[in-house]
Amino acid sequence: MEEREQELKGGCLCGAMRYVLHAAPRVHYCHCSMCRRSTGSAFAVHAWVRWDDVGWHGDTQISYRSSPIARRSFCGQCGSPLTLHYDKSSGMDTEEVAFHAGTLDHPERVTPAYHYGVEARLPWADCGAGLPEQETEESWDA
Repeated sequence: MEEREQELKGGCLCGAMRYVLHAAPRVHYCHCSMCRRSTGSAFAVHAWVRWDDVGWHGDTQISYRSSPIARRSFCGQCGSPLTLHYDKSSGMDTEEVAFHAGTLDHPERVTPAYHYGVEARLPWADCGAGLPEQETEESWDA
């Protein structure tokens, strides 16, 4: 069966968790400190789609509360970070889930369109020059 043009497949490092995105994602860089820590990198690249446009394969995914307003998931076998999902209390769209673009089989097929969390951008993180920028909207009392 030929892969539909808009479908993007991906998964974790060990292959235990696989997914398919049945719609074109909204992609952006995120420079917030939470994303930096969850990825172990200078920034994250998120590919957002509606939950209804996701197909999962595998049963090793583990979800955890990463903040009072969001949950993240990773593969319980190899530890690859997979998703970010906001709670209703965040004020963000809870019908969407973000996948880490680096887990896509072909990440070259997506292009970030903007920067998010720019107030926390590291001065040496030189990427996506000229794209629109937005500060973090989410907040909570720690």
